[in-house]
Amino acid sequence: MTFIESCPRTRVGRGFRVICPKVGVRREKDRSKRKPGSLILKGTIDAYLQRDAKYHVCLSSHPLFQAKGVQRTSERRLDWGLIVSAVSYLNTWPLVWGFLHGPQRGIFDFRFDLPVHCADALREGDADIGLVPCAELDRIGLDFLPELGIACEGPVRSILLISRCPFGEIRKLAVDSSSRTSVALARIILGERYGCRPEITALAPRLEEMLAENDAALIIGDPALRLEPAELAYNVLDLGAEWVAWSGLPMVFAVWAGHTRFLTPEAAAAFRGSYEWGRNHVDEMVEHAARERGFDRKLARDYFTRYIEYSLGPKHLEGLALFRKMVMELDRVSATV
Repeated sequence: MTFIESCPRTRVGRGFRVICPKVGVRREKDRSKRKPGSLILKGTIDAYLQRDAKYHVCLSSHPLFQAKGVQRTSERRLDWGLIVSAVSYLNTWPLVWGFLHGPQRGIFDFRFDLPVHCADALREGDADIGLVPCAELDRIGLDFLPELGIACEGPVRSILLISRCPFGEIRKLAVDSSSRTSVALARIILGERYGCRPEITALAPRLEEMLAENDAALIIGDPALRLEPAELAYNVLDLGAEWVAWSGLPMVFAVWAGHTRFLTPEAAAAFRGSYEWGRNHVDEMVEHAARERGFDRKLARDYFTRYIEYSLGPKHLEGLALFRKMVMELDRVSATV
């Protein structure tokens, strides 16, 4: 049996663990408790491709996911390391590259999920630290490491609101609900900048199907990167740029978060080290993105180095504080409706 060579103790989905000589198999986890979108590998990597296509996220092409013979386990053993839930999209790579390919390998057990399930994993105790959408921080009551995250100070390129009509006339919005931060951001921008509060429906991120019965569509992550905004026959907003224009502050989409007892100085140092490794191996990441996910090399390089910011400073934290305040207001209004 083979296992993931780059990180042999990595968790790959709800209740799943790659088998390696020092990790035993416990009992199977209840299949009924799985959530769509979590990375679930059973048997060969090829057998996963149909599920991968169903959710339109190239999870199996992540450099980490080169395993065959993945089996399941359900119990958390006290002698295991911390479990970290990270996002499966391309924007995560610089943050986790050291954990996958650098000197931080083996420090943590990893699982890769859609953003929304990173938050759910922490809420349900399936992970100890996660790359959590910022809209979820106060909903779950999490602390976070303030030095690193996924942010922008202008266009982000991978969070696109695409509309068949003028933005102020949007009444029905289809969203890819894999990130609650992106959905909250769309609601804030449409309400504050364009004066509309559309009805929201969650759909798979297929643009034409989303627009068939809706005025606009929100597409995020890798599916958004596969679109060329200038070539679309619709109105397009980059929500990163829209937030910066409206607030005058950077937008922070996700941070390493967890309960305070897990966010130790040693853990923070490991996350910093992994990012430093990734920042110094951009060429390697670009080649992986081109070869394994089919992205244009220039787009991948620009995405890693120009569109996304990973080091957070005081202005980023100020922007995050404003966003959290706006999300709490959205939640308060929703609760009274």
